[in-house]
Amino acid sequence: MPEVSIVLVEPLYEGNVGFTARVMKNFGFTRLVLVNPCPLGNDAVMRASHARDVLEGARRMTVNEVYREFDFVVATTGEVSKSVCTPMRMPYYAPAEVREAVADIDGTVAVLFGRENWGLANEELKRANLICTIPTSNVYPILNLSHAVGILCYELADLPRGAYPLAGPVEMDSLYRHFGAFLDRIDHPDFKRENTMIILRRVLGRTKLTIREVSTLHGLMRRTEWHLENNKE
Repeated sequence: MPEVSIVLVEPLYEGNVGFTARVMKNFGFTRLVLVNPCPLGNDAVMRASHARDVLEGARRMTVNEVYREFDFVVATTGEVSKSVCTPMRMPYYAPAEVREAVADIDGTVAVLFGRENWGLANEELKRANLICTIPTSNVYPILNLSHAVGILCYELADLPRGAYPLAGPVEMDSLYRHFGAFLDRIDHPDFKRENTMIILRRVLGRTKLTIREVSTLHGLMRRTEWHLENNKE
């Protein structure tokens, strides 16, 4: 089964970190990652209750390290894009759909949760394989951080064993760099480049490529580049 880690990016309140550890353990998750958290003291320990081991075993990482290390990254957001012309926060998936998307992964999955006051920044979102949002009432749409974590943990609990290994961050980064060079080669307009790369990351991220599939895409681009170079007039 996929190895799921919960990642809290710059949490503001130690109580929320403690409650997060507790709800994770409720659903069988023990891998907690903290990115530049607030100071953690007695309140975090008290809120964690019998999940103190999850809290004390939390890894400290940067967002860049998360993207380098994990095979598949799900980023959560309460704010979604309203148009396909702004792809940063779309397409987005509900928690149950995230379960379907990651169920057959034989690798590591990180689920990112942002700051309590303003969530994840665009720079932290744009490299994600998949965007998740939790449907809530328009009357009061804002969830407590630990409640949001609990909903995702509930949906991801007891996942079946993954069926195939994914291409890892090294292989995917190499593919994205090749796509970037390919866009240069075909004179893709500069003003479209950022959105194009975001869309490519979203499409390829949610398809969960194998190493063989990544190699095939490299091969197709190399063949196209060869023809472009050798068919010049």
